[in-house]
Amino acid sequence: MSLDILLEHLFNLKFAAKELERNAKKCEKQEREEKTKLTNAIKKGNMEVAQVHAENAIRKKNEALNYMRMSARIDAVAARVQTAATQKRVTQSMSGVVKAMESAMRSMNLEKVQNLMDRFEKDFENLDVQSATMEGSMSATTTLNAPQAQVNALIQEAADKAGLELNMELPAQATTTIGGRVATASAENDELTQRLAALRQN
Repeated sequence: MSLDILLEHLFNLKFAAKELERNAKKCEKQEREEKTKLTNAIKKGNMEVAQVHAENAIRKKNEALNYMRMSARIDAVAARVQTAATQKRVTQSMSGVVKAMESAMRSMNLEKVQNLMDRFEKDFENLDVQSATMEGSMSATTTLNAPQAQVNALIQEAADKAGLELNMELPAQATTTIGGRVATASAENDELTQRLAALRQN
């Protein structure tokens, strides 16, 4: 595969990642709508309808998080391949994976994309993509996993800027990927689940 063709595939892959971001925002909007409907149903005393909207809100939140994680991971993969491409160190295997990922993204086959990214990362571990002098810089700028301390600091910075106070302690160690930037998602899901359980008892 020529470099020009590879770069075209990378461009299309990044475009697909943006589409995932849009899907995540759409799911977040739907989640807010479901929460509003949930509140209205509770006010009307309609517990069965409230239960449906609570379940929908949880599902949409999880969908949004999955879309964001996938989008960020694809961006990281594309960046690593692009770095290798500029150094003319792209292998046939890497080119094949990028082409297959682009095709899978066009059909929104996220399971296939996930498998391809796993394959890419495994192949990448066995490749000497970097020269010794650039190895450290690539690791710092294109790693697929961000240090949890940096993730926590960024979340706190965003909260401070918005004038918010985090009401829970962020984990010191976690395996959350770059895309999992919403660190309190599981706690919010637990809260909704508890409310749902309470509704079922009524």
